[in-house]
Amino acid sequence: MSREPKDPLLAYVESFFHDYLQRLQGASAHTVRAYRDTLRLLFIYLANTKGCAVADLQITDLRVDAIAAFLTQLESVRANTVVTRNCRRAAIRSFCKHLIRVDLPHAEQYQRILALPAKKSRQPLATYLEAEEVHAIIDQPDRHTALGQRDHGLLLFLYNTGARISEALAVRCADLHLTPPRQVRLHGKGRKDRLCPLWPETTQALQCLPAVRNNAPGNFIFVNRQGEPLTRDGVDYLLRKYVTAAIPTAPTLQRRKITPHVLRHSCAVALLQSGVDITVIRDYLGHASVATTSRYLTTNLQMKRAALEAFWERAGITPVNATPWQPSPDLLTFLASL
Repeated sequence: MSREPKDPLLAYVESFFHDYLQRLQGASAHTVRAYRDTLRLLFIYLANTKGCAVADLQITDLRVDAIAAFLTQLESVRANTVVTRNCRRAAIRSFCKHLIRVDLPHAEQYQRILALPAKKSRQPLATYLEAEEVHAIIDQPDRHTALGQRDHGLLLFLYNTGARISEALAVRCADLHLTPPRQVRLHGKGRKDRLCPLWPETTQALQCLPAVRNNAPGNFIFVNRQGEPLTRDGVDYLLRKYVTAAIPTAPTLQRRKITPHVLRHSCAVALLQSGVDITVIRDYLGHASVATTSRYLTTNLQMKRAALEAFWERAGITPVNATPWQPSPDLLTFLASL
């Protein structure tokens, strides 16, 4: 007696990651991890809903109503933002497109999932710091200690380059060029590398780091006490510590949520305020589209105020003490006169 063939869900998941994402698309490690986490959450949710183990899930469990319920509970239960919800949806869509190629008998089932729409969300204004606030934070590390030198160099590097935290932590000694022209090679999203110039102050701070002094090309430049690369959580903790220390000299930092990405926004706004063209800033930050960079134009209130004042002066308009309009006491008489 022949046994029934095992449900091929696991085989399809393996082929999605190994054959499609990595071999055909050449997806980055970040993309693979993000898609992995999404499918893991999805399968756990489906198994809990069905009352079975994840290993017992079948292809037929990938129904459009179940996927829609999963996306809803991401917001209602896990308190994810709409942006995160849409990112999870994008990963599921990519998986379903792969399933259509390898499992034609269930193509209609997958097409229904692909028809689930993205949820509209408001684009939040980018939080940024003025130059004085950033310098107040950068001045906090004790540069008489090795860890203080590392933290000072890291904060300067983030503000100088506008690098994403993942890009900064991935920098190795081989990526640095600390003689004129001073620059660093950043490995950005989508396997796109870019070169960013370095200030003399940043160069001097980086030259104090042990990995740079030892000139070992493969070593990461920002490491912890054990010599391991710093983590996102570690950098976030350090930044919060120095922000708290800077509050007495920069009271505007109080009660503000400042993350490493805020330094990236602050770099972009500083470039705008310096008159740098927005297309240059796009390349500087490694944005795929200038539309992403344009959000800083809507965020920067100081530039809006300066533009308005310049327009006022150029137009030759001077304020006058005009008498405010007062409504006619006889409303019906006024209306009849029209």
